[in-house]
Amino acid sequence: MWLIIGLFALVATIVNLYMYATGKDYKFAMAMGLSFTALTLCTEYSLVSEWVKKEDWSLLGEVPNYGRALWFMTIVFILLNIAPIFLERKGKK
Repeated sequence: MWLIIGLFALVATIVNLYMYATGKDYKFAMAMGLSFTALTLCTEYSLVSEWVKKEDWSLLGEVPNYGRALWFMTIVFILLNIAPIFLERKGKK
């Protein structure tokens, strides 16, 4: 499930950047990109918590890797989604 929602976040982010580049209103796509990014984090966290509930201790070596990957993905998606706002403000000066 997290993979599907993550792909939606990626598509929404690409649409956001495309709409900004073509001069169209991009704010809805930006909101969708950020929302799907947050949902991806929630579903991934739920997956890891289910592993812990089932006492799957083999994941102890993987959870730190998931944390780094989730932080990286979140930071990149947030920066990509808000980049048009900063570029628009820079262009107005």
